[in-house]
Amino acid sequence: MTSQVRGVQLARLLGQWHALPGRRRSPDYAALAAAVRGLLADGRLPLGVRLPAERELAEALRISRTTVTAAYRQLRETGHLASRRGAGSWTMLPGTHRVASTGLWTPLDDRDMLDLGVAALGAPPELVPVARAAVEDLPRYLSGAGYHPTGIIELREAVARTYTARGLPTSAEQIMVTNGIQHALDLVLRLALVPGGNVLVESPTYPNALAALAARRARITTHGLAVDGIGWDADLLLGSVRQTRPKLAYLIPEFHNPTGHLMAAELRERLVATAHAAGTDLVVDESFVDLPLDDTPLPPPMAVFDRHSRVISIGGMSKPFWGGLRIGWVRASAPQVQRLAAARVGVDMASPVLDQLVAVHLLAQAPAIVAARRAQLVTQRDALLAALAERLPDWRFDVPRGGVTLWVELDGPISSALARAAEEVGVRLAPGPRFGLDGTLERFLRLPFTLPAADLVEAVGRLAAIRYDLDRGAGRPRWREPAVIA
Repeated sequence: MTSQVRGVQLARLLGQWHALPGRRRSPDYAALAAAVRGLLADGRLPLGVRLPAERELAEALRISRTTVTAAYRQLRETGHLASRRGAGSWTMLPGTHRVASTGLWTPLDDRDMLDLGVAALGAPPELVPVARAAVEDLPRYLSGAGYHPTGIIELREAVARTYTARGLPTSAEQIMVTNGIQHALDLVLRLALVPGGNVLVESPTYPNALAALAARRARITTHGLAVDGIGWDADLLLGSVRQTRPKLAYLIPEFHNPTGHLMAAELRERLVATAHAAGTDLVVDESFVDLPLDDTPLPPPMAVFDRHSRVISIGGMSKPFWGGLRIGWVRASAPQVQRLAAARVGVDMASPVLDQLVAVHLLAQAPAIVAARRAQLVTQRDALLAALAERLPDWRFDVPRGGVTLWVELDGPISSALARAAEEVGVRLAPGPRFGLDGTLERFLRLPFTLPAADLVEAVGRLAAIRYDLDRGAGRPRWREPAVIA
């Protein structure tokens, strides 16, 4: 059944869709059509959704129905909207694009794009010899069926050792291997959250986590993070848990995505105690825990303070090693792991054995590999910071002490418009509203520093030219869709 978005909902998502101040204005219908395409581009408006009737949207936006009619007509002409008399209009995929593995769209001719929408590094040079070693280990598993719902014991033991080394004693029975961190989150939500359950998340937060929660029809409550300083206001965060008493809270305490903030140990301890009193389970995303920069010391894992099985930790290989290696994990109590395994059997049975063996070998070499990754990220981060200071000095940000992303406050609510314009000069962006709800965060932009330094400097130069053109009144560029935000 096709879902439907109401007029007031679409109006909130569209936010400030008119042409920017100081810019030569295009017709309102063209600006509206471009804004709808922008929502489709970054996943805020999915495929197959029925849009509100023309009159309903016109009333919600307080514009003429003629403007909406013309915008819908343009969307049909560009292949983004299909209409049938008496049935309405619904979003669709243009023939010049394909659906990427993330569910977002990518043009067929995007090979030369400087992609700042993906916050992930390429594979380390050790991957190929490690893969060969894993193949040599494979024969001892071939006599069995190959299904290991909680993961092969070697990998579970290796992951457990990483937690123990961080000060959190962990056994293999407390680890479940998954097909990446997103899969881990999905399984936890299947087990712990009934449809319509209340969930507390940070704002901004990881877009694919919001997508997973939307799939569970969760009622989402947000806790805002400050742009400057430590990010979390302790009193506001703990007060939100006490007042809303959510079933779950999804948090990224280590080098938060997208802001790069690091949660202090004292707040972690207070948060776990508050969650227990409120009956809230904490889902802690540790995607970036292996990537502190500038010798930043790490606080203890949040689960160190857990005495009542309220903390479920998820992590994986994507950020410190390679996103193409789809290995993640859940760290929870042994009974919770068994319940997750039982729920998993109805979804995908088990993770590939060969990939798990590759992960075992990578974790054995992790100190050297991750140290090189950190040095690479520091160089690239500093190149990005220097380029922004030189070319876009009005943009504000805190220097992240870890992770792979910079959360930038722009000099106006232009994030979506900038992302659309940047496509035309070969730069793909993840606009701020992608990381929040209902069209907020238009003053913000996430910039990862995972590309080579020269590419980052070039991308900033192109963005500076586009930002200048937006104020100078350059014509509206032809719109294209970004592909992946990871």
